[in-house]
Amino acid sequence: MNKPLRVMTRAIFVMFIALFFALTMIQFVTADELRASEFNNRTLKNSYKVERGSILVGGDPIAYSTPTGDEFRYMRQFTDGALYAPLTGYFSHSQGKTGLESAMNQDLAGIGNAQFFTRIMNTINGVAPQGSSIETTIDPAVQAAAYNAMVENGFEGAVVAIEPATGKILALVSTPSFDPNVLATNDVDKFYEAYRPLQEDPNRPLENRAIAGDLYHPGSVYKLLVAAAAIENGDATATTEFDNPAQLTLPQSTAIMQNASRTTCGPGAKVSLERAVALSCNIPIAELAMSMNRDAVPKMAHDFGFEQEIEIPLKVTPSISPVPADQAQVALSSIGQLDVRSTPLQMAMVSAGIANGGIVMKPQLVEQVITPDLRVEKEFPPEEFSRPISKKTADAVAGIMELGVTDPEGLAQNAGIPGVRVAGKTGTAENGVDADGNDLPFTLWFTGFAPVDNPKVAVAVVIANGGGAAFENQGGSFDLPTAVGKQVMEAVLSE
Repeated sequence: MNKPLRVMTRAIFVMFIALFFALTMIQFVTADELRASEFNNRTLKNSYKVERGSILVGGDPIAYSTPTGDEFRYMRQFTDGALYAPLTGYFSHSQGKTGLESAMNQDLAGIGNAQFFTRIMNTINGVAPQGSSIETTIDPAVQAAAYNAMVENGFEGAVVAIEPATGKILALVSTPSFDPNVLATNDVDKFYEAYRPLQEDPNRPLENRAIAGDLYHPGSVYKLLVAAAAIENGDATATTEFDNPAQLTLPQSTAIMQNASRTTCGPGAKVSLERAVALSCNIPIAELAMSMNRDAVPKMAHDFGFEQEIEIPLKVTPSISPVPADQAQVALSSIGQLDVRSTPLQMAMVSAGIANGGIVMKPQLVEQVITPDLRVEKEFPPEEFSRPISKKTADAVAGIMELGVTDPEGLAQNAGIPGVRVAGKTGTAENGVDADGNDLPFTLWFTGFAPVDNPKVAVAVVIANGGGAAFENQGGSFDLPTAVGKQVMEAVLSE
């Protein structure tokens, strides 16, 4: 064989291999991605023919398809739209989708690999195509309790409730919310007529504050991670005592740290770790953090989920806990300030992990996928996320949190439920000053779980702007988010 022929033969062989590889990638590896692409017009047109599956809460549909009689054939409808909007998101054939409508689109639209043979059989039998339904983990009574507690007071913020032993999300609320029905139209002009006011609303109703958006400084609820790191690493116990001054000059700085009370942390020259957390004092916690390795608390936060990618299957914005640059930053970070930021979901995971003996379960919003003929197509069993602390440490931190509820001076005492052992922690985060030098309203937090001896629910509540105008933007974390958290816990325990 002469040389030019050999070169041509090899070139053709390489081209054949490249073509084979490309076809394999398109047909098998990236098939689902290509089908789901918003630029795939064929998939978009085919979706008009499909009766999209329902999204279910407690077996009842909160999002479902209804016939329209036009070229789109179906339109999405949402039951109690604002209540469940942080879960469902919105859906429009022409203008996209968010929430579970997006995250579980392949199942809802009936185009996932698991439905391949079902699609073939339906085509052969002449059965109209249908998508599968999604059963969520949400408890309708708990979701309603969380939502009503926020809306009735006009609070801006979020609530997340988790079952500690399984990671099932029982409630996911973000307020103010919106009605996805107004965006379900297939008319482009009507869609934008409804979308623009929502997009331009300064209250940002389209933002899911529970898992995304502008993250919040966690304030004193972050002290749970300081306590967990110290006890787990052997740097302290619940009864370890610290100096108890009324002011602390931060190292290599002129900045002065004070407790929220602007006094010492209770009487006496010394104060224990458990008492400092129960009274939510800043100085003893800063002293403890500065006595530890600089990366000890950020590492503990990471092990609980900070800085990690989490999908529930909605994408969760990673919470932030960077390693401080110096001791002054260690002190400020230890009380949930400086660059530390968190989602309510993340703080619910912290409480749930403590409640569950140091095991953090992966938070999950979807329980199963159900076919149109009522077969369970997919299930999402409980899955372990991490083990950041031992059971001994978890029990110690749980005891500290319970003291915050039972101590007559504990700032979480309003979370107490008669006849139930409750663990709780409040937080009040500062947000700097405005252009005129005035302090911006605080962010108010509560996180906790109940019952301590047999945890059924862990909750995190965040309220922005000091509770809002109704509370003169100066509400306290010991009452506003604590009351919401208590109502959510009671809703779970009453079932």
